[in-house]
Amino acid sequence: MKKKRNITSKKKVSGSKKKANRRAHQMTRRQLTENILSTFAKRPGEILNYKQISRDLNISSAALRQQVFSIMQDLAFDHLLLEVDRGRFKYNALGHIIEGVFQRDHRGNNKLLPDDGSTPIDIADCNSNHALTGDRVRAQLFAKRKGKNLEAEIIQIVERKDQQLVGVIEVSPSYAFFVTDDKKVGTDVFIPKEELNGAKDNDKVICKITDWPSNAKNPLGRVIAVLGPQGDNNAEMHAILAQYGLPYKYPENVEKEADKLSLDLTKEVLKGREDFRKVTTFTIDPADAKDFDDALSFEKMGENKYQIGVHIADVSHYVTPKSVIDEEAFSRGNSIYLVDRTIPMLPEKLCNDLCSLKPNVDRLAYSCIFTMNDEAKILEYHITRTIINSDRRFSYEEAQQVIETGEGDLKEEILKLNQLAQTLRDKRFKNGAIGFESQEVKFKLDEKGKPIGVYIKESKEANHLIEEFMLLANRTVATHIGKVKDKRTKPKTFVYRIHEQPDQDKMLNLRDFIGKFGYKLKTSGSNLEISDSFNKLLSDVHGKKEETLISTIAIRSMAKARYSTENIGHYGLAFDYYTHFTSPIRRYPDLMVHRLLTEYLNGGKSQNQEKYEEACKHCSETELIAAQAERDSIKYKQVEYMQSYLGKVFDGIISGVAEWGLYVELSESHCEGLVPMRSLDNDFYIYDEQNYCLIGRRTKQRYTIGDKVTVKLAAANLERRQIDFELV
Repeated sequence: MKKKRNITSKKKVSGSKKKANRRAHQMTRRQLTENILSTFAKRPGEILNYKQISRDLNISSAALRQQVFSIMQDLAFDHLLLEVDRGRFKYNALGHIIEGVFQRDHRGNNKLLPDDGSTPIDIADCNSNHALTGDRVRAQLFAKRKGKNLEAEIIQIVERKDQQLVGVIEVSPSYAFFVTDDKKVGTDVFIPKEELNGAKDNDKVICKITDWPSNAKNPLGRVIAVLGPQGDNNAEMHAILAQYGLPYKYPENVEKEADKLSLDLTKEVLKGREDFRKVTTFTIDPADAKDFDDALSFEKMGENKYQIGVHIADVSHYVTPKSVIDEEAFSRGNSIYLVDRTIPMLPEKLCNDLCSLKPNVDRLAYSCIFTMNDEAKILEYHITRTIINSDRRFSYEEAQQVIETGEGDLKEEILKLNQLAQTLRDKRFKNGAIGFESQEVKFKLDEKGKPIGVYIKESKEANHLIEEFMLLANRTVATHIGKVKDKRTKPKTFVYRIHEQPDQDKMLNLRDFIGKFGYKLKTSGSNLEISDSFNKLLSDVHGKKEETLISTIAIRSMAKARYSTENIGHYGLAFDYYTHFTSPIRRYPDLMVHRLLTEYLNGGKSQNQEKYEEACKHCSETELIAAQAERDSIKYKQVEYMQSYLGKVFDGIISGVAEWGLYVELSESHCEGLVPMRSLDNDFYIYDEQNYCLIGRRTKQRYTIGDKVTVKLAAANLERRQIDFELV
C-alpha cells in the first residue's frame, strides 16, 4: 500500500510539472521576464542561477530553462540583475526602481524623465497609476525588449505637482466635470457640487486636482477661479495665461506698495546725476505703447561731432532688491504681450507713470552718452545716471514720415540719427551679423477684442534707428564691464545675453539640403566667413519659390539666445560682448544689469556668480513661457478671425510638414492651419523627414515646405485653437 501511494504521489508531481511547463510555454517572454524579476525581488540578497530560478517557477523543460538563462543575461545587460560570477546573478535593487518626473506630451505619450538625466522611459497608460504631468514618481523597470524603448510601471507617486488646469465646466443636476483639451492632462476631473466656487455650465475655469483615489476612474478637483463664459475675450486671454501658470492680475499688496512711491526730485536724488533736461530728447515707440523705457537725445558738438544719449528708465532707483515689488517682478521675469493686452512685469504706477519717459516731465534715467562723428565712429563714451525731460513722443509711423519726407518736428535730429543708425547697421553686417527678418502678425480689433482684420507689421528705417542705438548701448555696457585690460584679471560677475554658434551637425544637414536646390553654404572657417555665407544664402533665396522652405530650415539650425553669467558672445549679432540694458520696465535681466552697473561704477567688488546664474536661468525660462503664451494668443485670434470664412477658398504656402499632415499659411491673412493627413485620401502619403515633404506612395505626388497650394477652410475650433484646411 505504501509503495502504491508513492507511485501515485510521483504521478501527481509529474502532472504538476507538466502543467507548470505548459503554463510557462503559454507565457509571453515579457510575462516570464516579470516572473523571474519577481522571484529575484523576493530573495534580494541571494545569488541564484538559472536552475534555481527554474525550480522556483516549476520549469523543468530544457528549452524553457534555456530561455530563463537567456532572459537573466538580458536583465543583467539592462542592469536589472548583477552577474556576480559566470552564470550566477543577484537582484539589482538600484537598477530596478527608478525615480523621476512623469510627463505626458501633447500627443498623449507618457514618459518618465529620470533624475539622473538618462534616456526617458516609456510608461503605458495602464501602467501610469494615476500619475499626472509633472508628478514626481517611483517606477519599476521592465526588461528591455529588443527594438523597443525602456518601459516601466509607476509604483508610487512620491509628490504631486501643485498645478493649475485650465478648461471648461460641464454642470449636470447632481454633479459636474471639468473638461480640458490639454492632452498633457489626459483625463476629465470630477467636481463635487460644493467645489464649484460659483462656476456655471460652460464657464472657463481654473481647476486644482485634490485627490485621485486608487479605485476611481477620474480624479477629484475643485474650481479655484472662474475666468468667465467660454468664448468671452477676457476669459480666453486669461485662460491662455493661466495655462502657462502666468498671472493675469497684479497682487493687491504689490500695487499698494507701488502707490507709496513718488517722483520726489530732492537734492539727494539728483546728487551725481547729469542733467539733460535742456538737451533735445525724444522717444520713438509703437503707436499704442504706454510705457516708454528708452529715449534718445541729440546735440551737435561742432563740425562732424555729435553727442548722442541713449537714456533708459532708471527702474532700479524705485525697485529695491528683495522688496515685494522686486520679488513679484523677478517671479514674472518679463512683461507678456498678448494680442490685445500687456501683462506688465511692474505695477502700472511704475511702468506707465514714474518710470515711463513721457514727454514734458522730468524723469530719472540710466544713460550711455556717446560722442560720434559722421562715420558713426565712437570718439568717446561714458555711462552715468541722469535726469531728462523728453521734448516729443513719436510713433514709429510719425518718425518714418520725417525720414521719408525730410519734414516735420525735430527733422534735423531724426535725419542725422537715421544716417548714423544706417552706418552702424552696415558695419554690423560687415562684421558678420546675420540678417534674419521675422514677420510680426498684428490684428485690428473691435471694441470687444474681436479681430476684424490681420496685417503684417513692417520694420522700416525708424525701427532700425531705435534698434541700432539700443544694440549699441547694450554692447557698450557689456564690453565696459566684461572686457578687462589685464588678461590675468577675471571679469566681474555680469549678466550677458549670449547666443551660441549653430550646431555643426545641423549646419551640415542644412548645407546638404540646400545643395539639392543649387545653393552653397560654408560650414567651416571663421565666424565672419560662415555668417557671410549665411547672409548670401538668405539674399539668394529671396523671392524664390524655395525661400520659405530654406529660410525656415536655416532659422531652425540656429541656437536660441539666452541669459548667462558666462560670456561666449552673441553669434547672431556678431558681438563679443552683449547684454540687455535698455528695457528694465519689461525685462528683469535689464534690472539686474542696472544694479550690477551701479555697484561696479561705484567701485564695488564682484557679486556672487552662482546667485546671478540661477537668476539668468530663471529669466531665460520665463522668456520662453511668455513667448509660448504670446503665440497661443495669436493663434486664438487667427482661429476667431477665420470662423466667419468657413467653406471659403484661399491661396497659401505650405509652412510646415509633419507625419500628421501639412501646415499651410494663407498668403493674405498669414493665418496658419493644418491639412490633416486623413484628408489626403487620393493616395497613401509617406513623411520624408530629411527632405521636409510628404510623398504619395502610388502617385509620387510631393508636398514640400514653400509649395503654393489652394485650400478650403474646413473647420476653425476655438477650444483647440486649431484651423483645419482641405486641399482644393
